[in-house]
Amino acid sequence: MKQILFLLPVFFIIVSGCSNRENDFSEWRGPNRQGVFYETGLLSSWPENGPEMLWSVEGLGAGHSNVSIGHNRIFVNGMPDTLGVLYSFDLDGNLLWEKVYGVEWHKNFTGSRSTPVIAGDLIYLESGMGVVYCMNVFSGVMVWEVDLLDTFDTENIRWGLTETLLIDGDNIICTPGGEEHNIVALNRFTGETAWTSPGYGEPAAYCSPVLVEHKTTRLLITMTASSIIGLDADTGEMYWRVEQMQRNKIHANSPVYSGGIIYCSSNSAPKSSGIVALQLSEDGKSVEQKWRNESFANLMGGIVLIDSVIYGASYQRNQWSAIDASTGEQTILSEEVRSGVVIYADGLFYLYTEAGDVALVKMGRNTFEIKGRFEVPLGTDQHWAHPVIKDKKLYIRHGDALMVYDISGG
Repeated sequence: MKQILFLLPVFFIIVSGCSNRENDFSEWRGPNRQGVFYETGLLSSWPENGPEMLWSVEGLGAGHSNVSIGHNRIFVNGMPDTLGVLYSFDLDGNLLWEKVYGVEWHKNFTGSRSTPVIAGDLIYLESGMGVVYCMNVFSGVMVWEVDLLDTFDTENIRWGLTETLLIDGDNIICTPGGEEHNIVALNRFTGETAWTSPGYGEPAAYCSPVLVEHKTTRLLITMTASSIIGLDADTGEMYWRVEQMQRNKIHANSPVYSGGIIYCSSNSAPKSSGIVALQLSEDGKSVEQKWRNESFANLMGGIVLIDSVIYGASYQRNQWSAIDASTGEQTILSEEVRSGVVIYADGLFYLYTEAGDVALVKMGRNTFEIKGRFEVPLGTDQHWAHPVIKDKKLYIRHGDALMVYDISGG
């Protein structure tokens, strides 16, 4: 069993838990993991060549994770060779520090996967090799690390563990995917095990879990190899499981919650695939399928729910769709933009495509209007990292490069 703890003064640990939430913005796909960024005063259209690039950095190394922002610092991880490095920049792109944290995923589709998350003065990430790291945000000093695969007696998955860790109070939620210890909670100050759950006992997928407060129940919801599962967030007790299939067991999209309904989207498979809507019971301890649309094959670009309509793209196709959140009825909106990642802010959608361009689009139930478009000029390998919007700036990560654009209106 490998579990390494670096003990720091008690004072440091206490202070770490008391930081202002305004300083620890760093969530995966926006503050609520829903792909929605609550920024206003943004450009409603772009110039011919796109918004102004304020600055860029290259040489981060291979990686598909996106940036975290907190304490007036930007954090991003990459893999220059076979070792993962966490970089800290100021808001103007000046390097503050860099920290080698350990071996990263270098077997296929190489590079960092897990986006760092910040809580107080601590920053957390999970390597593709299945090790969780906790570091100080101001110095990069390692506080603790835990090897999930060794500690919880499980094996890695085909393309390396990929989830972005979920902070829940004093705990961090991880999915090692073991038969006995399938989903676990670690104390975020020490790395010690808070609880473990057998879940459904199957391998992990590539899904980042979400925390849902439904009525009086706090739920953890995620996808594993062939399942959507709901657990008690405080104890790990599994309440329900719904079959969700995908040929390669990827399930890279985080579930989306709204009004008592869970929406989960995956790529196609022979059965129980596509996008599904699950109605939670009053106490959240059971679900019923509301509808399923097996023709919508969104593998990892994410979906966004706005005004009872779900927006997203079909994987590796020129097809963007609107799906009625009440019925699952699909309307194809456009076939002129390659599929990719979608996020939303200030009334418009930002599409970062697999072809390497970024489009600003106004979408509705039956409308698709491009308000600007530009090609990503720097970087390496696949265009998979999810964009981030913070303080009227658009952050685009492409492999070993990070680009920051001014999208402030006026």
